[in-house]
Amino acid sequence: MFITAAKAAETANSAASAGGGASFPPFDPTTFAPTLVWLVITFGLLYWLMSRIALPRVGEILDSRRSRIEGDLATASNAQKSANDAAAAYEETIADAKAKAQATAQQMRAQISGESDTRRKALEEQLNGKIAAAETQIEAMKAQAMSNVSTIAQEAAGDIVKHLTGIAPDAAALAAAFSAGKAS
Repeated sequence: MFITAAKAAETANSAASAGGGASFPPFDPTTFAPTLVWLVITFGLLYWLMSRIALPRVGEILDSRRSRIEGDLATASNAQKSANDAAAAYEETIADAKAKAQATAQQMRAQISGESDTRRKALEEQLNGKIAAAETQIEAMKAQAMSNVSTIAQEAAGDIVKHLTGIAPDAAALAAAFSAGKAS
């Protein structure tokens, strides 16, 4: 498992005393140059693998993600623009429909008002004709009634005289008396 620094030093001292003074290889000056050579070779190979295989794949993934995101943003922008255009068209359609409805209602009001005025005028003319006919009839009846008034008055006067005196008056004398009363 994990070895502490003290145990490692103790193990190294015991190995050195047992094996004749061998030290830890990375710290051994005799193996320092080959270790550096292998480090450069390993680093170069790792760098070459990363630059030729791993990083291009990561770059491709990043480029595809970037292009997909840009495409999605462009699609979303187009969809937003399309939705805004559709909303504007909808609002314009609603406004046109309201204007047409108001124009139609105004036209219907004018038509109904015109028809109502025409009917009212026709009814007024009809009523004025009936009123004129009624007035003519009333005048005729009034004239007829007035012509009968003197006859009715003569008969009523004769009945009153007969009732008061008990004798029926002479019709010619009664007519002469009424004629004299009208003349004065």
